[in-house]
Amino acid sequence: MKIGFIGLGIMGKPMSKNLVKAGNELVVCDFNKDAVAELVAMGAKEAANGAEVAKECDVIITMLPNSPHVRSVALGENGIVDGAHEGTVLIDMSSIDPVESKKIGAELAKKGIEMLDAPVSGGEPKAIDGTLSVMVGGKKELFDKFYDMLMVMAGSVVYVGELGSGNVAKLANQIVVAVNIAAVGEALAFAKKAGTDPSLVYQAIRGGLAGSTVMDAKAPMMLSRNFKPGFRIELHIKDLNNALNAAHAISAPVPLTGQLMEMMQALKADGYEKEDHSSLVKFYEKIGNVTVE
Repeated sequence: MKIGFIGLGIMGKPMSKNLVKAGNELVVCDFNKDAVAELVAMGAKEAANGAEVAKECDVIITMLPNSPHVRSVALGENGIVDGAHEGTVLIDMSSIDPVESKKIGAELAKKGIEMLDAPVSGGEPKAIDGTLSVMVGGKKELFDKFYDMLMVMAGSVVYVGELGSGNVAKLANQIVVAVNIAAVGEALAFAKKAGTDPSLVYQAIRGGLAGSTVMDAKAPMMLSRNFKPGFRIELHIKDLNNALNAAHAISAPVPLTGQLMEMMQALKADGYEKEDHSSLVKFYEKIGNVTVE
């Protein structure tokens, strides 16, 4: 299958590499020419913009930072819409505002272009090993058609509902992850302040109801002071901002999301926005005058 891929960042580059390794023909586009060169060296073809990609491919994947970037690539000057034909399919795997997904999809539909929103969870490690979780919104027949292709990059691909539903699921995921990381940080800081070894507390509670994938991924990072980003604070801020906007648009109260946003903004003010979101523990360390290790 000939696939267009626009956006070769931390997530997009390994995802596109997995598609090439699976034998797919790729046409790629990104501002980062070093990333493009890596894919070209693997056999991909470079395109200058979204329009060029769309002229050559029936299906195009975008993996971009946020809603404005997806809108620009899809509908802007030299965008996908300028090179696409009726029946072209855009699969947007970015994490954006679901309201904007619907609006972009509606504008593309006027040109006969179909769209799925298919954001991912799992971070860079799972993007590299091809075990991402993908949440898909759009027409069920399109989901069925491209399921096998998406599974090349994923450990699970789940259909959620109409267009926009994929990003609703992703924002729900990001709410749960943020609250879980904060709870782990709060618990470990409490243990340290109480004079109990936080690493032993982690081992004691991880097998019970408090245990979670989030705890097992992030508690060891907190305890070893390893804040190398798998998912940066600044990206989680972006996702929580989209969650707040989407929630406010439908009058859905999300008080914990609002609290987590303020905690992450405090970390950004302290210069930690490029660190992993496990740095939430530093919020508790600062206000509690304690170091978790």
